[in-house]
Amino acid sequence: MEIREIKTFLYVAKLKSFSRAAEQLGYTQAAVTIQVKHLEKELDVHLFDRIGKQITLTHQGAIFYEYASQIMNDITHAKEAVSDSRELTGRLCIGTIESVCASIFPALLREYHHLFPKVTINIITDSPEALLNMVNKNVIDIVYFLDRPMHSNKWVKVLEEPEDVIFVASPENPLAGKRNLTLDEVISQPFIATEKDASYRFLLEQHLASLGKKLHPFLETGSTDFIVKQLLRNLGVSFLPAFIVQRGLELGRLVQLDVTDYRLQVWRQILYHKDKWMTRETASFIELAQRFPISVE
Repeated sequence: MEIREIKTFLYVAKLKSFSRAAEQLGYTQAAVTIQVKHLEKELDVHLFDRIGKQITLTHQGAIFYEYASQIMNDITHAKEAVSDSRELTGRLCIGTIESVCASIFPALLREYHHLFPKVTINIITDSPEALLNMVNKNVIDIVYFLDRPMHSNKWVKVLEEPEDVIFVASPENPLAGKRNLTLDEVISQPFIATEKDASYRFLLEQHLASLGKKLHPFLETGSTDFIVKQLLRNLGVSFLPAFIVQRGLELGRLVQLDVTDYRLQVWRQILYHKDKWMTRETASFIELAQRFPISVE
């Protein structure tokens, strides 16, 4: 059993295609087929069901996949342990949501690029649900998002930190400085909302629906930076994670509204698929993100 055969098997399993695996590995399709057949012969099992153009793992193939992934991880770590060069030159694909991308990522990625300037980074933004689906399909390496705590035996969670979501406005807003505001009073103001896929907006609207009420924003956008700029111009009220508006609050240019009948926390979370090969690029991003202070520019 050769390492290249194990690697080829993993590529075919992940891509569900002999031809795409061959293209990724730089082999001919015939070479990929021969390597997989040799592996099947040595193991004395069928690793794939080949029905028409569909390629799926057999039961034995799925079991071998778990061990093969661990073998390749161990080999990668062994090579790194004895390598003199620590320079990272690979690729990293990160999935995140718009609010995290606009608020946390500028400073975080600037520091990552400073430390590892030869790593190529690709950012994909979408809803938490879509991003987790991408993790399961091996489209992205790692996902950084805000939502209720999400757990699955498919994932490895490496960060889970609670964050308050607050109602915020300009100090000139009519509600600024008032005590014991109700949710009704706040949502009756001109409201600027994040996109519908934002977890904290969804949770707020769920709560309102349970009371037979509905949010009627006059403006919706995926850009939290744009929302903050409109709040600074006293154009309405919004509902945002506190860290996004922290600087505005500290400078007195924004205020948190004292709403007594609704509180919400979401969690900043970073996770990856348990079968994902842990590259040095991914491991370095995780280590930095875990200790990096949240700063919004």
